[in-house]
Amino acid sequence: MVSLVSVHALDPEFVGVVLQIPKSIQVGNKVLILHPAYVAGKVGVVYGRESPLDGQPSNRWLIQVDTDNILVSLTPQDFQVISL
Repeated sequence: MVSLVSVHALDPEFVGVVLQIPKSIQVGNKVLILHPAYVAGKVGVVYGRESPLDGQPSNRWLIQVDTDNILVSLTPQDFQVISL
């Protein structure tokens, strides 16, 4: 079972929209990408958590976009988990 928390998006396009962000995003989750604009609306798969060179924990996730041959680095506010 996945615990969810609600947050309000700050982007003017999503004012008033409540997004569900899982507390535990996992590799393999299918996601709907909300931002940035060039990949918004596309579906992707969580590839892994970003690991900065300084060793500090990161809040960014690497997402493989299904329809394009690209990997994007996104924060949990930039995507929505659609399947676990």
